[in-house]
Amino acid sequence: MENPRIVITFTDREAGVMQVLWEHGPSVVTEVQARLDDKLAYTTVLTVLRTLETKGYAGHTEEGRGHRYHAIIAQQLARVSALRHLTGKLFRGSAELLMTHLVADAGLDAAQLQRMRALLAEHDAREGEGASAGRQGTPAQPEAADIVPALVTPKRKKS
Repeated sequence: MENPRIVITFTDREAGVMQVLWEHGPSVVTEVQARLDDKLAYTTVLTVLRTLETKGYAGHTEEGRGHRYHAIIAQQLARVSALRHLTGKLFRGSAELLMTHLVADAGLDAAQLQRMRALLAEHDAREGEGASAGRQGTPAQPEAADIVPALVTPKRKKS
């Protein structure tokens, strides 16, 4: 199991560059530059790649006079870290609150909701009925019902 304490953070530009590396594999600077949504200067892309390398998220191999950059961390690990961080900072550590907010706010269609139900059912089948009994002593999470209405229905100012 991955270490839950690993925190992977990206700026928006770093995330865009990492997405290119994950989707297209090892790439030279000009290839990354061409595949980014934002049109950035070559030197900017190179700086971002070097920063990612310094952080340990990307690496390179020499190729002629240049370098071919590749992702060192897996995309799934970055996703898990980002979700843990987001859940902790904005949803009081409650995965239930995060999911409730996603369902209430994302405008999911019936097929998406059905896939979520299937994932939850699969999780329940793996964990079994007694899984929550082994969690005694963990801090109580805020109930989603206590918080979500404030997220879904903004309060109106009194005039």
